[in-house]
Amino acid sequence: MNTLIKNAIILDMTQRNKSYRGDIKIENTKISDNPIFKADREIDATDMICMPSLINAHTHSSMGLMRNYKDTAPDLMSWLSEIFPIEAKLEKEDVYWASQIALGEMISTGCTAFNDMYFMIDQTCEAVHQSKMRANIGLTLFGSLKDNQDRIKPSNKIADKYLAKSNGLIKFNVTPHAIYTTPLETYLFARDWLLERGGDLHTHMSETQGEYDNAIKDFGDTPLMYLEKAGALKDIKVVLAHGVYLSNEEIQLCSQKGMSVVHNPSSNCKLASGIAPIAKFRNAGVNVALGTDGASSNNNLNMMEEMHLAAMLSSVSTMNPIANTPYDIIEMATLGGAKALSIDDKIGTIEVGKDADIILIDINKPHLTPLNDPFSAVVYSAQGSDVDTVFCRGEMLMQNRKLLTLDMDLAMKKTKQRWERLLTTTEGVK
Repeated sequence: MNTLIKNAIILDMTQRNKSYRGDIKIENTKISDNPIFKADREIDATDMICMPSLINAHTHSSMGLMRNYKDTAPDLMSWLSEIFPIEAKLEKEDVYWASQIALGEMISTGCTAFNDMYFMIDQTCEAVHQSKMRANIGLTLFGSLKDNQDRIKPSNKIADKYLAKSNGLIKFNVTPHAIYTTPLETYLFARDWLLERGGDLHTHMSETQGEYDNAIKDFGDTPLMYLEKAGALKDIKVVLAHGVYLSNEEIQLCSQKGMSVVHNPSSNCKLASGIAPIAKFRNAGVNVALGTDGASSNNNLNMMEEMHLAAMLSSVSTMNPIANTPYDIIEMATLGGAKALSIDDKIGTIEVGKDADIILIDINKPHLTPLNDPFSAVVYSAQGSDVDTVFCRGEMLMQNRKLLTLDMDLAMKKTKQRWERLLTTTEGVK
């Protein structure tokens, strides 16, 4: 299917602060400049911004089951102590339907790719395959080395199945949860797996002051330096979720080794974890991406909202409203995310030859009128509900706000049923 997007305001994210009105040719899966291009369909985008789709670089998609649950916990560790008992009772259907809800929410707010960390990956993979999104699925490690060695064996077969089945839309990482739940030998096991099979290491890092302080007390070093000096990060690509309390030495290490840090502003605010110094990261040459974290600690998967809050927090934490400009914020949510997921050769910008992962934002709205600066409008004014049309690899996933690959009415019905089951079968949960 060839699509011609006509007369859009284009933010291609290849030149700083440059926007222009023009046409985009989508030839099958790619952005094209074919002079004899023939469109099968045309979209009049006169009242639309056309830009690269958003990338959620850190989430736990199935945790939407616990959305708005236990929201009065005083800090991260207290909150986790309420969540872990629920997770211990999860069944495959719980994860499958919660994944569908998550993917529908992400698509409807302009996201076509995400970096996931959770369990029962076959269920999430199947939901992703049906949605026709992209995903980096994490083989999540948690606890002792022996437990993880046993857990990852069936995961290898699932990975092989979906690598073949998804035609490149699904990739696999190894995701040790965090240094406070995952011992060093498990991180070393993760590194060995990646060196053998490929992929990236995606882990929580320095999310809270307590995590940082406890690492110094327990291991004699800051969290990231502890893993680095032990050899757990040698010769692999690393994606760090949060990074709120990275030391200056760790920031330089991230820059030197090409690590990505994923800023999760809503989750960090809600759980009172702190504000990641993203201007400092970028000034040091660190790639910064944006993520939502899970819908139980956010409480949604709306990357438009994450851009808005990231910009606001940057201004107030630095007392400099241009420490990160609207262009910078959009870059984090597009190209920065693509780099974090190791797919920046395919998506993240609108360029001839890249895959057509594109969104159209309807600007014919009171809150977007007049459109003086499209970059500012996207970050400060636009809502997730303004996303009108979504393409992933040239395939339309949403048109005129209607999801085309997933049945959200069915998914919502099933998710409600699965949550009721969990409430009645989890001891102490009412």
